Amino acid sequence: MRKSFAGISCAFLLGGALLVGAPPAAAESKDKSAHSHSHGDEKRIYKGYFEDDQVKPRALSDWQGDWASIYPHLKDGRLDEWIAHKAEHGDQTAEEYRAYYETGFRTDVDRIVIGEGSVTFYRDGKPLEARYESDGYEILTYKKGNRGVRFIFKKAGGDDAAPLFIQFSDHKIAPGKADHYHLYWGEDRAKILEELTNWPTYWPAGMSGEEIAHSMMAH
Repeated sequence: MRKSFAGISCAFLLGGALLVGAPPAAAESKDKSAHSHSHGDEKRIYKGYFEDDQVKPRALSDWQGDWASIYPHLKDGRLDEWIAHKAEHGDQTAEEYRAYYETGFRTDVDRIVIGEGSVTFYRDGKPLEARYESDGYEILTYKKGNRGVRFIFKKAGGDDAAPLFIQFSDHKIAPGKADHYHLYWGEDRAKILEELTNWPTYWPAGMSGEEIAHSMMAH
């Protein structure tokens, strides 16, 4: 039976990023120890400052697990402590930060389960599954000068209505297990790369809103 993916999308609102492409990963295997960084390097990379040759292909297994959207936690107030912390140390009010993340976190895909080569999206408890293969990565340069990497996967089979492309961003640039991630999806690879305002964000499904807030404050 055909399943519908209607209503599960990211809005394509803003461009302004320069791209540096890379070919698809040749294999799923990786040597994590070969890509280790010092603590100082990790902080710079997390903030978006790195060299092109530091970026390495990644396998879908880096994001394997059961993940939950943090948008409901923002809506129910469980991230209020984190919002207050950002307002105390940042240059915007709590209300301004909340509006920013309301746009950023917004999604109706509340759960994602990633297995060996497969991704299952849940909307209102209804699953939609497809198989995905690496389609390389793109390096984006943002207006303020820092950069980010989108690791891209293309659908290789599964439910017809599943998105053709998914793109991960998790502040990492080389193989390593993700602790959370932003996910972008759609049918047009290039157009998805233009999305800079809506970035549905997923943390391990077993974490509470308070635990997530404290982890984000640690960054």
